[in-house]
Amino acid sequence: MRGVHGSLSLRHYGASHGSHAHDHFQVLLGLDGVLELEVQGRGQRIGAGDGCVIAPGERHDFEARSGSCCLVLDTADKGWARCASQPARPDQALALARYLVHALQQPDAMPLHYAPTLLLDAWRAPSLGAAQCSQRPVRLIDWQQLADWAQRHLHEPLSVAQLAAQVFLSPTQFAARCRRETGQSVMQWLRHQRLVQARQLRASGVSVTEAALRCGYQSPSALTAAMRRHWPDGLPA
Repeated sequence: MRGVHGSLSLRHYGASHGSHAHDHFQVLLGLDGVLELEVQGRGQRIGAGDGCVIAPGERHDFEARSGSCCLVLDTADKGWARCASQPARPDQALALARYLVHALQQPDAMPLHYAPTLLLDAWRAPSLGAAQCSQRPVRLIDWQQLADWAQRHLHEPLSVAQLAAQVFLSPTQFAARCRRETGQSVMQWLRHQRLVQARQLRASGVSVTEAALRCGYQSPSALTAAMRRHWPDGLPA
C-alpha cells in the first residue's frame, strides 16, 4: 500500500536470497519470529518488537530459519537518515505498526495513506513522562478527509471508535476534539454527513428509498423525517 512518502507492506522472510542494496530507505519492524540480518557486515537480529533502518546503498542480507514476519516500509524520505542511530526497539512506532497490520487488510483504510509519515513521527518521538506528554503538539484532524472517508461508509452503522481509529485517537479523545473543533458531538457530525449525502443523492434524482439505503437510514420515512428536522424551512438549494 503506497502512502504519502513510501510503500508499506507485510512481508514473510525465510531462506536467504543473497545480499543486495536499495536506492531508498528500508524500515523493518519485527512482528513474529526472528530475522537474522546483516547490514554492511554488521549482524543484527530482528525479533518481535525490534526495528531497523537500512540506509540507501547499504548492502544487506537476511535469513529466517523458522520464518519471520515484518512490517516493511520502503521510502525515499530523508527524515529516516536521522533514525539510523535510534534505539532498536522504537516502542511507539511498533504500537502503530501493529495497528497498521490490521489496516492493511482493509481495502479502504484512510490511515494507510499517512502511515509512512506517522511511522517516522512515532519512531523519532522520545519517551515522555505524563507532564511532558501534556505539552506535545496536538496532531491536526483533517475533517474534510475524514468526511470523505465517512461518506464512502454511510451505509454502515459507523461507531465513534471506527471514526476515531481513522485519525489515530481513542474514542474519548476523538469525541472531545470533535466537540471542540466542530461544535458538534460525534453523532451529530456523522448525522450531518448522512443528511448532506442524502440531499445530494435526492438532488441527482436518486429515489428516497435508495438514498435511505445508501446513507444508513432504516427506512425512507426515517430519512424524510430526519431531513425535515434538519432543514425545517425546506432543503437548501
